[in-house]
Amino acid sequence: MNNTCILNYNINDNDLIFNNENNRYVLRIKDMPQEEKPREKLISLGPKALSVNELLAIILAIGTKKEGVFSISSRLIKEYGEKGIVNEADPKKMALDANIPITKACQIVACFELGKRFFKKPSHNGAVIRSVKDVFNYVKDMRDLTKEQLRGIYLNSHYQVVHSEVISIGSLTSNIVHPREFFKPAFEYSAAAVIAVHNHPSGNVSPSDADIKITNQFKEAGNILGIDFLDHIIIAKNKFISLINK
Repeated sequence: MNNTCILNYNINDNDLIFNNENNRYVLRIKDMPQEEKPREKLISLGPKALSVNELLAIILAIGTKKEGVFSISSRLIKEYGEKGIVNEADPKKMALDANIPITKACQIVACFELGKRFFKKPSHNGAVIRSVKDVFNYVKDMRDLTKEQLRGIYLNSHYQVVHSEVISIGSLTSNIVHPREFFKPAFEYSAAAVIAVHNHPSGNVSPSDADIKITNQFKEAGNILGIDFLDHIIIAKNKFISLINK
């Protein structure tokens, strides 16, 4: 019979394919349950909860008229291998070899090149912080930021950096920056001490009332939690001040 329909499920690719003679339909990401969509999983569960295929699908964003994005990502990993796709530097070759649009090949090559460059840069974890000037040198990249940013520097008992993290971007207010957000990484990385640093793009290092209020909140929280809150430092261009060690 000509009207026979065949349903095929490809679990690995997360695609549902419906064949009816020459017609072929693929269940796109937009048709998936909300909690199973890669972007939503990334937002709610973090990157570690996603498979390699799902992470690559996020980079590719959308599929083509002939192939769904999950099918493309799965096929790329199978055909290239994880090491092969990471080290491919020629988008034209990838587009030809993998039969994908050149724009998608460019996205993949650019993504892995960024990863390799960032991986080669020293993370500065293990740096020893002994003074306000050490902190100033450690966060050199904050000097010329155009937006106000709060970072936490997390140290072990020897004052070595075990982690640093951007806590918030934008003007510091106690309504936005809560001690629990600032101290959360300290528990994740078993830090014994913490330092808060934020920049003033205006070039004026004078602390605002909000800066002083947040500093006092962090000090109180550190005392309760048993984690040393060593300092809150404001930097601007080539100037810096400490709100605690004056």
